[in-house]
Amino acid sequence: MTRTLQDEARAEATSARWTEDAEYFEYSKAANPIGSGLTPKIPLADFPGRIHQEGPTRIVPFDLSESLQCPGPASSPALCANFIRILAGESIATTPEATSEVYYVIRGRGRTSLASGELPWKQGDFFALPAGSRAEHHADEESAFYWVHDAPLLTYLGVKPGEPRFEPTLYPREEAVARLAEVEADPAAAKRSRVSILLANRNFGQTRTITHVIWTMFGVLPVGSIQLPHRHESVALDFIIDCQPGCYTLIGRDLDADGKIINPKRADWAPGSAFVTPPGLWHAHFNESGTPAYLIPIQDAGLHTFLRTLGIKFFHAKKGTSDSGEED
Repeated sequence: MTRTLQDEARAEATSARWTEDAEYFEYSKAANPIGSGLTPKIPLADFPGRIHQEGPTRIVPFDLSESLQCPGPASSPALCANFIRILAGESIATTPEATSEVYYVIRGRGRTSLASGELPWKQGDFFALPAGSRAEHHADEESAFYWVHDAPLLTYLGVKPGEPRFEPTLYPREEAVARLAEVEADPAAAKRSRVSILLANRNFGQTRTITHVIWTMFGVLPVGSIQLPHRHESVALDFIIDCQPGCYTLIGRDLDADGKIINPKRADWAPGSAFVTPPGLWHAHFNESGTPAYLIPIQDAGLHTFLRTLGIKFFHAKKGTSDSGEED
């Protein structure tokens, strides 16, 4: 059958429908969109504790989405950190489109109503909630949370949370503090890269993380100590529980031969505040105060560990850099 001009025009129109979004780039000009600036880098940022110390009952997200050029609120491409303030006798609901959420109780006491029951909490407790949680948080006294969830990751993927991967899980302050004290008392603690515990869930034995996406550490920086430089490909959302002036983090791209960070930027710690450590940068923690300092880094390292992309490295004074997660 002979094709007419009308047939050819119709075929071209049909083809254009399926190809109009297609683009092609020469490899060397497109292979590193972060280096070229097309994809923005994750910025250093801090969030002062006064945010959760004043004002009405509310949720305050650490929204860096404008800098990240992604839908907000987002503190990193995968996670959103928030402060939640609840006045005594009041309540607030959280219903993120997320696979998992982690809460740290900065202060106060109350309970969280879930479909499966009421979860009690108090200052110093941690708890994790799975996908599909519809939570109503009730404060018996003025309370505040540090809250991190992975809704930005799902927004980027264009998906909705599916079946929950774990049950709501409480990590009481007494147990977490006791486990950290055991680690700190160990004679080998001074030789370790950090003095801390990881909060985990038995459903994620492969990654040893609090959820399948989120990694949560509870650590102490002893008096006069330096946590030697380390880096990883997950974004760290660090919350400072308690410290005195003289605690800080140095952050930079490169190390010299002695393991010192070249041209570092300094993030001074303050109790009740949080800051963002971008991926791939060397960072070291210092305690030049007279008292121990306590911190909670939260990262998307559960996902990175599963993907085998965490890339954690430590600097060893006697060995140079190491790509292992701990000293030999």
